[in-house]
Amino acid sequence: MSPYKVALVTGAAQGIGRAIARRLADDGLDVAVNDIASKSEELDTLVDEIRQKGRASSKCIADVSQEEEVKEMVEQVVKEHGGLDVMVANAGIAGTVVPFVDVSADEWDRVMEVNARGAFLCYKYAGIQMIKQGRGGRLIAASSVAGKQGTPQLPAYSASKFAVRGLTQAAALEFGPHGITVNAYAPGAVDTPIRMALNSLAQTFLFTSHQQRSPLKQIGVPEDIANLVSFLAKKESQFITGALEISINGGIFFD
Repeated sequence: MSPYKVALVTGAAQGIGRAIARRLADDGLDVAVNDIASKSEELDTLVDEIRQKGRASSKCIADVSQEEEVKEMVEQVVKEHGGLDVMVANAGIAGTVVPFVDVSADEWDRVMEVNARGAFLCYKYAGIQMIKQGRGGRLIAASSVAGKQGTPQLPAYSASKFAVRGLTQAAALEFGPHGITVNAYAPGAVDTPIRMALNSLAQTFLFTSHQQRSPLKQIGVPEDIANLVSFLAKKESQFITGALEISINGGIFFD
């Protein structure tokens, strides 16, 4: 069991974020769930699922790339649930799969704003709240195998996930004296709804090749990632901090 009581999971409407929210509820936490406005109905069903597990839950509509929205989201969670102990900055986008020379500056900015700026803002405002509470906490963010080894045709995505590495290390050093651990998880190919939105070339490169390269000859499922996040939110992980993207990729990349 986690010594903490309240979690917030961003990008929770589907895929990995949804699996993480469910798992943390199973672990005994109350879970606030976030996504953008177009995912409101999916969040409503998730809130119902969590409540059926006997845990409190609430919906937070916010764009994690917008500072004021993140600040207000954290304030909303504290108001509704009495505090915030575990922040999972899971929200992210892959961007368009195209050759490097075809990536526009606007595309670069869009991906960096959600993935890197979003993680920064979640760490910042959740960290401020945890320091104020004085009982420690867990800051956890989503990186990727592409944040450990550059991925062709996804330069902005790779750069944004590499950024999470430096962000996590810096945050771990500053928040550690307050009993707050800061870690990131780095999935490989995971079977989520995003997979179906990719074109055939991206499907082949990101999923078929990953499955072939894996010693296990398989790709992941969202619950695999949720299992790791569950551990990072528990007391047993108290001596792990600044872990730069714990690999969970089926063996396609060894650190």
